[in-house]
Amino acid sequence: MRLSLALSVFAAFIAAPLSADPLRDAVAADMPGLIAIYRDLHAHPELSFKETRSAAIMAAEAKKAGFEVTTGVGGTGVVALLRNGPGPVVMVRADMDALPVTEQTGLPFASRSSGVMHACGHDTHMAGWIGTARRLAASKAGWSGTLVMIAQPAEEIGSGARAMLADGLYSRFPKPTNVIMFHDSASLPAGTIGYVDGYVMANVDSVDIVVKGVGGHGAYPHLAKDPIVIAARIVTTLQTLVSREIDPLESAVVTVGSFQAGAKHNIIPPEARLQITVRSYKPEVRQHLLDGIARISRAEALAAGMPEDQLPIVTIRDERTPATFNTPGQTARLAELFGLRFGKDRVVRSRPQMGGEDFSQYYLADPTIESTMFWVGGVPQKNWDAAGGDLGKLPSIHSPFWAPDAEAVISTAVEAMTSAVLDLLGKT
Repeated sequence: MRLSLALSVFAAFIAAPLSADPLRDAVAADMPGLIAIYRDLHAHPELSFKETRSAAIMAAEAKKAGFEVTTGVGGTGVVALLRNGPGPVVMVRADMDALPVTEQTGLPFASRSSGVMHACGHDTHMAGWIGTARRLAASKAGWSGTLVMIAQPAEEIGSGARAMLADGLYSRFPKPTNVIMFHDSASLPAGTIGYVDGYVMANVDSVDIVVKGVGGHGAYPHLAKDPIVIAARIVTTLQTLVSREIDPLESAVVTVGSFQAGAKHNIIPPEARLQITVRSYKPEVRQHLLDGIARISRAEALAAGMPEDQLPIVTIRDERTPATFNTPGQTARLAELFGLRFGKDRVVRSRPQMGGEDFSQYYLADPTIESTMFWVGGVPQKNWDAAGGDLGKLPSIHSPFWAPDAEAVISTAVEAMTSAVLDLLGKT
């Protein structure tokens, strides 16, 4: 009896410590409240620079956790500070804005705002930010330094980071030595962490072209200069920019997303309009693409006989988003940390993406800063298994059907971001 009892006690002893994890247990205990916040945010999405309700929730939660909070930074941005002795300054960022998308998920807590939806998962980002703030405030004995947590507006239009920086983010508040963020992913199974060394998101430029012509009657084209034909030639020749002018080992995209011209069958219009999105990583590739668009537009108009004073007007819009770069040192450090904490099967090296993310601005404002953006998979496991990992069978972010496994995203993100900050600010 004594031996049997001793063996039972020993078995219980070795099982409990191996499964115990104070951080994971604290996150699990916090999840019901975080899910309630997430569902509330999901049901009340707000467009770029209109995130007043969302910002108020973020500010209130940070204050409750003991942070010094400043609101209205860069419009609706929130800056929450927790000073805890000497050491590095780590900034954690979440974005708040939703998209002009009509939700079709059928969720019981679906958007109540007509034509507006958190189709990019920023609601999971905000809930994850709140959970991380709570955990780090409760763990002050384990770290030393300054924590800057920002809730950023207007990521979807590429303007929020610039607005916060222009409003003194790095002068009114402690400038970070390290910045981190996570983004939910529609390309990874729920709870999986993805990371990329170096470029992770692309330069994004929007280009408008006004192609001029000479209008006239469709029955007498020889008396006109057809801008539709000129614009069509521009569209066709633009395809050679990537296929014949850019090194095949580089990444580049030139997509004509809009071609507008004319109003009636038998009228040659006086002009045509093109809207183009341009994607790249390296600055020199970006510049080659933009210069090439201007060159090709001019050359096709000249070839059609348009005079010098009537050549296409090419405008590069100011809403560009620079490429996001993960600094190798910090990114490798966090990837190793995540592998130890979550297991290597849940941490994967991902591929760079051609989407844009204005998180890039915080690093570009001072390239001495260490910067890392990582992914947290949101595809519900049953959906991932049913699709066999074929992304073409799954809704993407920005889709009206995107409904991540919010519990897996938020719990993984809180644990990952908290552990990352504890590592970066850990007492020696």
